Amino acid sequence: MPRNGTLLVKHLDQCPYIETWRQMQVYTDQRDENSQDQLWLLEHPPVFTQGQAGKAEHLLSPGTIPVVQTDRGGQITYHGPGQLVAYLLLDLRRAGLGVRSLVTLLEDAVIALLASYGVSAMARKDAPGVYVETAKIASVGLRVRKGCSFHGLSLNVAMDLEPFSRINPCGYPDLPVTQLSEISNQTDTHKVGEDLARQLAQGLGYTLISTSTDSPKQHT
Repeated sequence: MPRNGTLLVKHLDQCPYIETWRQMQVYTDQRDENSQDQLWLLEHPPVFTQGQAGKAEHLLSPGTIPVVQTDRGGQITYHGPGQLVAYLLLDLRRAGLGVRSLVTLLEDAVIALLASYGVSAMARKDAPGVYVETAKIASVGLRVRKGCSFHGLSLNVAMDLEPFSRINPCGYPDLPVTQLSEISNQTDTHKVGEDLARQLAQGLGYTLISTSTDSPKQHT
């Protein structure tokens, strides 16, 4: 039975964006006060995602990479292999969190994770996400429905950063983007995901109860 104070971690490998997004919606719509809070760790095939407030002028030259209009907050970003995506399906009322405090928790978890790798990073009040000096390394985008969150964050680990040049990342023209492989010796997204899960659980005061590898279709 689901228990308060626990977080179920699922390693999903590489999953199509739209399929995973729909399964997050299904889980959120079907969950109740006893449903397990979950963290999905995965990568996506190349895709641009445009948030609800996204403006068309920030999509410069997508080429053959698909563009998905999604229901998270924020502007446009890129997902691709070598980027860790962490979707946090959390009952905010049970966790005692609001949207702003959840964004801060996600940012703080990434900052603490990077510090454990010897990388100094920071958040910015004017632009959600995590930055190493002036370059963005992690993006945050959330949706809250029925008092529960879905979507989450993406952390650039060891990926092709070229597609970021085809957009104004998160709506900021000429925003530099970086990744872990350029500033540390961490290049394994699975290992980084495990470390991030521990940081998130610590920030929530939750216990990690399980890890598994399966399909997002099994998350209903």
